[in-house]
Amino acid sequence: MASIMSCHAIREEDFPQFVDAVIAGQRTIGPIAKRGKFDYEELESADDLRLDFDVTLQPPKKAFFPPVQQLLAFEGEEVRSCIDPVPTVLFGVHFYDIKGIDMLDELMSSPRCDGDYLAQRRATTIVGSSIQAVSPWAFWDSVGADVQPKGMDAFLTKIANGYVYAAYTEAGRELLRYGAFSQTTPEQREEAEQADKALMGTCEHKLDGTTEQIARISRESYDNTDLWKELAEGCFSCGSCNLVCPTCFCFDVQDHWNLDQVSGDRTRYWDSCMACDFASTTLAGGGAENFRGERYERFRHRFMRKTCFLNDRVGGPCCTGCGRCASACTARIADPVKVINRVMEVAR
Repeated sequence: MASIMSCHAIREEDFPQFVDAVIAGQRTIGPIAKRGKFDYEELESADDLRLDFDVTLQPPKKAFFPPVQQLLAFEGEEVRSCIDPVPTVLFGVHFYDIKGIDMLDELMSSPRCDGDYLAQRRATTIVGSSIQAVSPWAFWDSVGADVQPKGMDAFLTKIANGYVYAAYTEAGRELLRYGAFSQTTPEQREEAEQADKALMGTCEHKLDGTTEQIARISRESYDNTDLWKELAEGCFSCGSCNLVCPTCFCFDVQDHWNLDQVSGDRTRYWDSCMACDFASTTLAGGGAENFRGERYERFRHRFMRKTCFLNDRVGGPCCTGCGRCASACTARIADPVKVINRVMEVAR
């Protein structure tokens, strides 16, 4: 984890005024309640912000990598970029989602730089927050435990009478001017540290194996077709697991022509490797050939990407343990804990 530049505290009663001041200063996105669930949306007031959430419906990556993103517009021979980064504060991000953003930063930066992603990412200040409620699908305390989040600019930890605010960058420290902060006491810092430590081990779901064991055994299981057919049985290929994942980054790009046949736009959309018509696997003019045509092949590929294929690039498994895929799966078969533990069981 990055080094703390400064550490301050704010009282519970002063916190709403701080949030309102940040909102007034620049666009601010944070978790809000939506019909008994939570999701990241632009905040209008501190009353909208819910830091007691367990997990959001969609990951915070949508703040700089939206599901639908117009890249450029054209008219005749004139082409203009539609990427217009807006200074933004992304407020209330749990540590596992910060790890997901860290992974995306790496995957979108090399080997080719995705400037459309990085433009808004660089314009975004991320304020993390401690977990106050644990999702029943979560397993973030048993996946990639040795990988620490590093992409936040500041981090809020709930303590008895307010919050401890740790600034990690100048952008994080700049937000202190919006609130009535004071220097933390040793007791407040100790309380915050213990509060964050106490969370580890509270997830009901647990992976049965270390990162290295899971990566090795997953690779070794690749050719066990019967196992992957068993695990993928019932899959609808709907792609729900991909569309809520904080580390999935596949997209499709489409050009749209207006009726004048002169102007139009280029837009990208989140894509799903679980879908039968996934753009990256269909070849020869609209899908005459599909090199992952069987659902078990798509299911297996997804778990290989999460457990081992990208480990060297992102420093660990490409999974944060958020549990969104398990809760979103219509067939109730996408739970990584159940799938990975079954793979580990068969290998014994």
